[in-house]
Amino acid sequence: GVLSEAAANAIEALLESTLKVPDPSEDECRRHYAAHQSAYRTGERVRLRHILFAVTPGVQVPALRQRAEAALLDVRSRNDQDVDRFSEAARTLSNCPSAAEGGDLGWLSAADCAPEVAREVFGHVEVGVLPRLVRSRFGLHVIEVAERMPGVTQPFATVRATVAQSLRQHSYVTVLRQYLQVLAGAAVLVGVGLD
Repeated sequence: GVLSEAAANAIEALLESTLKVPDPSEDECRRHYAAHQSAYRTGERVRLRHILFAVTPGVQVPALRQRAEAALLDVRSRNDQDVDRFSEAARTLSNCPSAAEGGDLGWLSAADCAPEVAREVFGHVEVGVLPRLVRSRFGLHVIEVAERMPGVTQPFATVRATVAQSLRQHSYVTVLRQYLQVLAGAAVLVGVGLD
């Protein structure tokens, strides 16, 4: 299963000569920037609490998911002014050391979080318990955004090269997927039944 260096170089040369990836225009870059300004924001921070339902060896994931969903519904539906339901649930249910502090993770930047969590938390305006479970490499999280500091959106001129690179990568993936579909469509397989 491991490609030799010569095979990897040959594949790279084939793709380079076959795939034509267009450079994005200035207008395309500006439209992308305008539609995704939160991706070009720096200094955004959030104060988070979470309840972690860790996926560990031998755990029954469907049962764990049911427990996590029940906890999510419980902390979202309770409105007891005198009781901090989230903190109480984190102390009793969470598999994270932060459980001792009621699930409090403090102020975090996107770099401080697992990428899966950062995608769900940063670049949004929601404050409060998120309406959905968040999956990460650690398990299932019930997350509460207590506060937000929005950060500063970088001017287009500063991030233009980054925007163009992002659009090029997206185009490359699209062109590569199309090329692979053409190759797969032209392939003749004998002795193997595929849908």
